[in-house]
Amino acid sequence: MKNLFKVSALALAFAGLAFGAKAQTSTPTTTTTTSTTTKSGIRYSIGVDAGIPLGDFKDNYKWNLGGSVQADIPVVSNQLFVTVNAGYNNIFGKNDVVVGNTTVSPTDFHLIPVKAGLKYFPISNFYVQGEAGAAFLLNKSDVGANKSTAFVYAPQVGVQFPVSASSFIDAGIRYEATTKYATGVDASKVNFIGLRVAYGF
Repeated sequence: MKNLFKVSALALAFAGLAFGAKAQTSTPTTTTTTSTTTKSGIRYSIGVDAGIPLGDFKDNYKWNLGGSVQADIPVVSNQLFVTVNAGYNNIFGKNDVVVGNTTVSPTDFHLIPVKAGLKYFPISNFYVQGEAGAAFLLNKSDVGANKSTAFVYAPQVGVQFPVSASSFIDAGIRYEATTKYATGVDASKVNFIGLRVAYGF
């Protein structure tokens, strides 16, 4: 129930951001273009990432917090971009998890995900994005893993709207998942629903 509440809160926050973007673009005097770019056409953003674990992973981990930087490289002007994203993600372990007759407190996961993908604007300010890459586990021995790298993928939807002639806000909600960090252990797959709110320039 607690996780359902958290997921609902994330969804409501995203809906509020999307509504705000729609309200902004519905004003006749407000631009609806997403053309805030550098002279080369590349958009850069720095964001805060947060999320709630899903699947078997949520049995031992409660939430995650991190940050990321992203570059959006134009392929089709104002509509299709190649994305490159790198960041840091700390996934916090739960306290007092009961395993058999023992109570443990799982060690936090420290990840550096590096992803690339495509970002497409079917309509002004709204986008769909898909990325894949590698997620590097910084504390493999501490969490009982035998792999330090896993494949990661992340489908996302979001809104991007200008706040000035040279800057914008990018807010997206995504599902992110990795392959296993411990052979044969499903609970070592990192799965979460996350929210990224970024400042772009």
